[in-house]
Amino acid sequence: MNTKYIDLIDQTYYFPTEEFELQDGQLQFHGIDLMALVEQYGSPLKFTYLPKISDNINRAKGWFNSAFAKADYQAKYHYCYCTKSSHFKHVLDEALSNDIHIETSSAFDINIVNKLREEGKIHKNTFVICNGFKRDQYIENIANLIDSGQNCIPIIDNYEELTLLTDATKKKFHCGIRIASEEEPKFEFYTSRLGIGYKNILSFYKTQIESNDQVRLKMLHFFINTGIRDNAYYWNELHKCLKVYISLKKICPSLDSLNIGGGFPIKNSLVFDFDYEYIIDEIVGQIKQVCDEAGVNVPHIFTEFGSFTVGESGGAIYKVLYQKQQNDREKWNMINSSFITTLPDSWAINKRFIMLALNRWNEEYERVLLGGLTCDSDDYYNSEQNVNAIYLPKYHKENPLYIGFFNTGAYQESIGGFGGIQHCLIPAPKHILIQRDTDGEIQTRVFKEQQTSEQMLGILGY
Repeated sequence: MNTKYIDLIDQTYYFPTEEFELQDGQLQFHGIDLMALVEQYGSPLKFTYLPKISDNINRAKGWFNSAFAKADYQAKYHYCYCTKSSHFKHVLDEALSNDIHIETSSAFDINIVNKLREEGKIHKNTFVICNGFKRDQYIENIANLIDSGQNCIPIIDNYEELTLLTDATKKKFHCGIRIASEEEPKFEFYTSRLGIGYKNILSFYKTQIESNDQVRLKMLHFFINTGIRDNAYYWNELHKCLKVYISLKKICPSLDSLNIGGGFPIKNSLVFDFDYEYIIDEIVGQIKQVCDEAGVNVPHIFTEFGSFTVGESGGAIYKVLYQKQQNDREKWNMINSSFITTLPDSWAINKRFIMLALNRWNEEYERVLLGGLTCDSDDYYNSEQNVNAIYLPKYHKENPLYIGFFNTGAYQESIGGFGGIQHCLIPAPKHILIQRDTDGEIQTRVFKEQQTSEQMLGILGY
C-alpha cells in the first residue's frame, strides 16, 4: 500500500519538475538544498532566488521575439517591470540587468527611479511608464523626471491629469491614455475605475491633445483585472481596444505603441498548465491582423509583467511546532509564524501557493490543517479554496517537519507591511537572498534579520 508522502506526490502530480526534485529524501528547489538553508539560517525564513527573475524576463522576450518572427510583425517589443509587485533594490537590480524598462504606480516610485539612475541602473533612454491616479506629489515627480530628459511616458488616467502635467513642466513630452476596460460580467462593478472609457477616448484626444503643441500621444494602454487568459472575455476586450487604437491612429500619426499591461499567471500548483507561447502568438497575430485589415502600421508592444517577473523567485519556510487534535477529524499543525503576516494574499484574497514538505518524504502522511501563531481564527492555510485540508508527513515531536511555500515573491512583503507592525506583533522573519556566481555556484546572504522587539517598540513609540 502506498502510504508514504513521496507516493502521494508521485501519484498526484508529475514529479520531479523543472524547479523541484528530491535528493536523499529532501526537497531541492532549483538545485538549492532547502534543509541546508534551514540548518544555516533557521526558520521561519523568507528567501529570494534572484536568477529566476532574469530567467522569466528572458523567457518572455524569447516568446515575443518568436511570435514577431512568425507573424512578420514589423515593430519592437519592450518588457517593462511593474515595480509595485516588489520594490526591493535586489529585485530591481536583477531585473534591470536584462535591458528592460520600468512601470511606476505612485509618487515615491519616482524616487526609486532617481536612485537607480544615480547608480547607472536606469539610463535616459529607459522607458519609465507612469501609471496610476496622479495628484500633487506624483505630478511633480513626473514633471521633474521629464525635465531631466528621462524617457518618461505618463499614462493619462482621468480628464484633469494632462492639464496638471502641462502646468508642472514646460518641456514637450509624450503621453499615453489608459482605457477603462469593462470588467468580467461576474465582477462587482461594470467598468474599471482606472482610465478613460472606450467611447470617450477619441473626443478626449481631440479636445486636449490634438492641438496641444507640448504633448504628443504615443501610447494606448490596455489592461483587464483578470489578466491575460485564453477566454472569450479577454479576446473581446482586446479587440475593443484595437478598434480604439485604429481610430486614433488614423488621426494621430505620433501614436505608435500599444501597452497590453501585465497579467501573466504564475505557477500556484504542481499541476499548473498555461501555454504562454500560444497566448503570445495569438495576441501578436490578432493585433497584426486587425492593423493590416485597417491599413495602419502595427504598434510597438509594451508589457508590464510584475508577478510573472518576480513571483516565482520567492519562498517561505516554516517549522511545524506542534499538533493539536481538536476533534475526531481535525488535526492542526501549528507553524512557527503567521500566514496573515507573512503570506497575506493567502488570507486576504484566498490565494494559493505551491506547498510541499522539505523533509521526511519517505514517511507516512496524514490529513491536517495548517494554523498560524496569531489569535485570529482566519490565520490558517488550506490546500484549495474549497477543500479544508492538506496532506503532510505525520507529525513527530522528536523529528521536526519543515514545510515550504513557493512562488511567493510578488506582493507579500509590501502588502504585509515589511519592517512594520504585524498582526499580534508576530515578527517579520529573516530574509535571505540567493544568487549564483560566475561558476554557477549557489551564494547566499542575509538581506534582513528577523524583526526584533526593540524595532517594533520603536515604531509604536515606546
